[in-house]
Amino acid sequence: MQELRERVAVVTGAASGIGRALAEAFAREGMHVVVADLDAAALAEVERGLAATGARTLAVPTDVTRADQVSALAERAVEAFGAVHVVCNNAGVFAAGPSWQAPLSDWEWVLGVNLWGVVHGIRAFVPLLLEQNVEAHVVNTASMAALTSMPLTAAYTASKHAVLALSETLYHELRGRGAPIGVSALCPEAVATGIGHSERIRPPHLRRKSGEADGPEFALVEAGIRSAIAEGTPPARIAARVVRAIREDRFYVLPERDDPWLGACDARLEDVRLRRNPTLAVPGAAR
Repeated sequence: MQELRERVAVVTGAASGIGRALAEAFAREGMHVVVADLDAAALAEVERGLAATGARTLAVPTDVTRADQVSALAERAVEAFGAVHVVCNNAGVFAAGPSWQAPLSDWEWVLGVNLWGVVHGIRAFVPLLLEQNVEAHVVNTASMAALTSMPLTAAYTASKHAVLALSETLYHELRGRGAPIGVSALCPEAVATGIGHSERIRPPHLRRKSGEADGPEFALVEAGIRSAIAEGTPPARIAARVVRAIREDRFYVLPERDDPWLGACDARLEDVRLRRNPTLAVPGAAR
C-alpha cells in the first residue's frame, strides 16, 4: 500500500505510547486519523494535537474488550470519512507474576485487552475492508514477547503469542482470497511507553484484591518493566517502522538488526529446531 495521503487510519490504544505515535505518523503522511482509547481525557488531548497539525481526525472512546464498542468504532469511522484503509489493533496492558499465582483477574484483563481487542478489531474491520475491495492494511501489535518466553510474565506472553499466531493466520486467509489487504505483526522491543503503569486504567471489577499479588516476583518484574521502558526505544521510531512495513507489505515488523531481543528470539527458534529444552535467553545476555 504505497499511497497513504487522503486514506483513513484507525488506531486503538491511541491515547499514549505507540498508538499516539502511530496516529501522529499517519497524520504526517496526510491521512485522516480515527483514534480510540479507554482513557477519554488523554484521547481528547491527542485529538486536539492532531487537529492542530491540520489533520482531519476523530476521537472515539472505546473499550476494546467489548465487541459492540469496537463495532461502533468501525461505524463511526465510516460515517466520518466514508471508508477505512489502515487498522491498527494496538491497545495493550501488562501484568506480571508466576503463572500459578497471578490472579484470574490478571488473566482476564490482559487477555481481554491484548488478545480479544485484536479479535474484536479483526471481526469489526476485516469484513469492511473486504467489501471495499481496495488496498488496505491491518497492523496487530504483538511484541518481542510473542517470539520469546520470559518467566513471570505468563498472561502477557501468552496474549502476545496468540496475537502473532492470529495475525499469521489472517495473513494466509487474506492471501488465499487474493484480497488486496496486507497484514503486519508489530513485534517491538522495550519501548518508552506507559504500559508499565497500565494499572491506572484497569477496570474496577478486575482489580487485584488485597494480598493477591504481594509476592516478591510481582514487584520485581513490574519494577523491571518500568525500568526497561524508561530507557526504551522512542515510540516515534516504532511508528516509522510501521509506516515502512505498510508501504513494503511486510508482515514481521521487528527491532533493528543489532537489538539484543533478536538474540533471545534466535535462541528460542534454535530450541525448537534442535528439539532441545527451552533456553532462558535474557535479551542482551551472552549465550
